[in-house]
Amino acid sequence: MVIYSETAKHDLIDTLYGLITWGKHTITIENAERYVDDIVNVIETICTKTLHRNCTHPSHLQFGNKIFTYKRNNNTTWYFIYNWDKLNRIAYINKITNNHISTL
Repeated sequence: MVIYSETAKHDLIDTLYGLITWGKHTITIENAERYVDDIVNVIETICTKTLHRNCTHPSHLQFGNKIFTYKRNNNTTWYFIYNWDKLNRIAYINKITNNHISTL
């Protein structure tokens, strides 16, 4: 099971808004929604993983002790920072960010 914090939910909304209003490339609302849906679909697989990597970056540790990365394309890597309840197999997603965001 995956549970999203309010911060993580806002991160997804901010991603959708950022894609729709991005000046570099025109993207339709439908494509932006599909992109965010793809991110959510990847996050939903975290509970099926047997290996959960520890966070090591100091700015990530404030959001959780585990990290899952998703390389969307050659330019973008997504980082999902979470706490892992091993006993109940629950990932508490606290932060969703990518390599284009310079501050957390």
